[in-house]
Amino acid sequence: MDTRTRIFRTIADEIAAKPNQVGAAVTLLDEGATVPFVARYRKEVTGGLDDTQLRTLADRLAYLRELEARRDTVMASITEQGKMTDDLAKAIVGAETKATLEDIYLPYKPKRRTKAMIARENGLAPLAEAIVADRAADPEVLATGYVTEAVADVKAALNGARDIVAEGLTENARLLGELRTFLQKEAIVSSKLIAGQEQSGAKFSDYFEHSEQWSKVPSHRALAMMRASKEGVIALDIGPDPESGKARAEEMVASYLDTRTDAPGDKWLRKVAGWTWRVKLSLTMTVDLMGELRARAQEEAIQVFARNLKDLLLAAPAGAKATLGLDPGIRTGVKAAVVDHTGKLLDTATIYPFQPKNDVRGAEAAILALIAKHNVELVAIGNGTASRETEKLVGEILKLLPKGVRAPTKVIVSEAGASVYSASELAAREFPDLDVSLRGAVSIARRLQDPLAELVKIEPKSIGVGQYQHDVDQHRLGRSLEAVVEDAVNAVGVDLNMASAPLLAHVSGLGPSLAEAIVSHRDANGAFGSRKALLDVSRLGPAAFEQCAGFLRITDGEEPLDASSVHPEAYDVARKIVSACGRDVRALMGDGAALKSLRAEEFVSEKFGLPTVRDILGELEKPGRDPRPTFKTATFTDGVEQISDLKAGMTLEGTVTNVAAFGAFVDVGVHQDGLVHVSQLADRFVKDPHEVVKAGDVVNVTVTEVDVPRKRIGLSMRKDGGASAKEDRDARSGFGSKGRAGSGGGERGKGQRSGGGGNYSAKPKQNSGGALGAALMDAMRKK
Repeated sequence: MDTRTRIFRTIADEIAAKPNQVGAAVTLLDEGATVPFVARYRKEVTGGLDDTQLRTLADRLAYLRELEARRDTVMASITEQGKMTDDLAKAIVGAETKATLEDIYLPYKPKRRTKAMIARENGLAPLAEAIVADRAADPEVLATGYVTEAVADVKAALNGARDIVAEGLTENARLLGELRTFLQKEAIVSSKLIAGQEQSGAKFSDYFEHSEQWSKVPSHRALAMMRASKEGVIALDIGPDPESGKARAEEMVASYLDTRTDAPGDKWLRKVAGWTWRVKLSLTMTVDLMGELRARAQEEAIQVFARNLKDLLLAAPAGAKATLGLDPGIRTGVKAAVVDHTGKLLDTATIYPFQPKNDVRGAEAAILALIAKHNVELVAIGNGTASRETEKLVGEILKLLPKGVRAPTKVIVSEAGASVYSASELAAREFPDLDVSLRGAVSIARRLQDPLAELVKIEPKSIGVGQYQHDVDQHRLGRSLEAVVEDAVNAVGVDLNMASAPLLAHVSGLGPSLAEAIVSHRDANGAFGSRKALLDVSRLGPAAFEQCAGFLRITDGEEPLDASSVHPEAYDVARKIVSACGRDVRALMGDGAALKSLRAEEFVSEKFGLPTVRDILGELEKPGRDPRPTFKTATFTDGVEQISDLKAGMTLEGTVTNVAAFGAFVDVGVHQDGLVHVSQLADRFVKDPHEVVKAGDVVNVTVTEVDVPRKRIGLSMRKDGGASAKEDRDARSGFGSKGRAGSGGGERGKGQRSGGGGNYSAKPKQNSGGALGAALMDAMRKK
């Protein structure tokens, strides 16, 4: 079996597909096609592989190609050494992971001089062989014949023989594999407090004396322990159970020396086996298991971040309406910015309704003037410091509107990442003459209108919906989040004549350079009249056009189909469908009744199969449909503005701000997110919180517990209102607490900078990012 075939078969098994489907997808991706393009417009070629399968395929393809390249290197190295055998070649070809391959290569891998090498140079290899061959002989007696000028005494001779035997054991691929499998099932992760770290490491108190099975450690606990270890608070260890596992490991090593009697040789070899485990193999295995645990925890954390980001990006847009954005503040004032239905900045202001100025009258006049002047329909209020006070103020101001004037709808909006955007080079180019603080208000207004279009301007890692994001592989995290953004943007589609360069940059086949070229062409020549006009853009050739055209929309253009997701290459099929209905294309689009009378099979051709035809029919029925849900916002309870206003038993409406492995965080309007522990999400067993909720969902919750001093809020979504909360004590271990254990979970407030192990802020913020960072450190006890 050649390399390509092996890779295709392996991936096919993993994504529940056929090797030929994988091969077709790999060819397309290698030619430069993007995952969204292949998933949407090449279904016939790949047999209908979806974007999830294709993302997994792309990831595994990279790993397996690296594995094959390493396999070739190992084969070549051993062959050059003249040590290749049929059995060895078979083992190398059969290695399914990099770890297994490296185990096989270990004895042949060029290395620095070892103690075993020195022992062989000193003529002690025959001694080791003699002890193994004649178990009845006393090793000490045998060793007397090997004392030389280079070997000082019997002890030195036996130590040299021991080093030779031990090296053979540590380079035995089969033994290493068996030990690894044994430890993956039985190993224990344990942590102990380092003396003197009680105060500085108080946030890690759950791990001052902790142990659990390696195979069952959830990602958030693993990352918490690793951070505590890195900060010098605890000593972290991984190994077999001290009482029984250690002896079992030594027995496994000894079994490879066949020590079944009490003969002197067997006794000596058993001691060597124990020494080899304690001094050599246990350390190697600990390092391997620690690496595997870190990789597993990071992968799970990245997946959680990716799912939350996807939910946030695909949150319901409020729509193209004039919007007033308010970035709350106390001493520095509330920053206000009005944008029109296209997101264009119209007006700004700064009001000071709170201490120390308390200019409520001035604030009322300013906001009423902005609403009247620009016909404001929406008011977006950032959820940072003073958000509820600002919301209350806006509510009172709206009551002052003249009778008959429709009051704008006020909505609390997540500020996560707003300060990052405000200080970015992109914001400086977009608003060169606007104060940094006012840029945040613009971003808040726009993200209510269209979350996706605004959030793509912010580095995904700064949006604040991840756990321990600074502790994971940054390259892997960045690549995963960029894939999420790409999938979200292309799933929704982009208005070619309205989209910003940052949004266009995520469209299939474009990128930052072509996106800037498109915007420059649009600014110089006016709106695009058709998709085919894209070919007039500098450097945008046929290949890029093929990739991007289907995801770009033009409303009221020269070609009606340009407003749909039908790809230009399939326009002829669409026109045949229109002709069969005897209708004008503009009249037919959106007429489901007329289209349902057609049989898709009648329009299949050699080039376009049934999947594409069905997609075209669906798109003609609902042209340019937005896959995002209908806009809905939570209504916070009047009089509940601070954590001290909460009482156990209260039923509130809130918005899910974040979903972690142990539960969901919900904003109920008190500046501090509460936690619905996984055990309180439903009246049934829930393994994964994402089964029940996602970021942006509006939910009804019952307050189960309030700890004002520690700023912890316990919530339940169960029908019994959380009456069964005591059945799981962990439901109280995950409550958010401002300022505890910077998790890197996202923005804490203005002036936030990312780096290392946590965040700092010039303007503390108690929203989802801060709560997540706090709760992660508290939510680590066993489920």
